[in-house]
Amino acid sequence: MPNFLTVEIKAFVPARDFELSRRFYADAGFEEKSNSDGVAYFAAGECSFLLQRFYQQAHAENFMMHLLVEDADAWHARLVEQDIVGRYRAHHVRMTTPGDRP
Repeated sequence: MPNFLTVEIKAFVPARDFELSRRFYADAGFEEKSNSDGVAYFAAGECSFLLQRFYQQAHAENFMMHLLVEDADAWHARLVEQDIVGRYRAHHVRMTTPGDRP
C-alpha cells in the first residue's frame, strides 16, 4: 500500500447567520485567516475549521466539534473576560464552569 501523507482535515461548520458566527468565533479566540465566497477560515494554534455560509437545519442540529485545550480554566476565563455569554445570550449561547465530568 502506498504511503500517503495526510496533512490536515477540516470541518465545514454551518452558519445560519454567517456574519454573526464570524464575530462569535473571533470573540471566542479564533483568528480569521481568510474569508472568501462564503467560507471563512478560522484557526487557534494548530486547530482550524472552515465556517460556511450554509445552513440546513438537520445538518446544523446534528453537527458537533470537539476542541481539546491544554488549560480549560484559562479558556473559560478568557470567554468570561470577553463576556461571550452576555454578548451572545440572545443567540442562545450558554456556558458552564469547567470541571471534571464523566
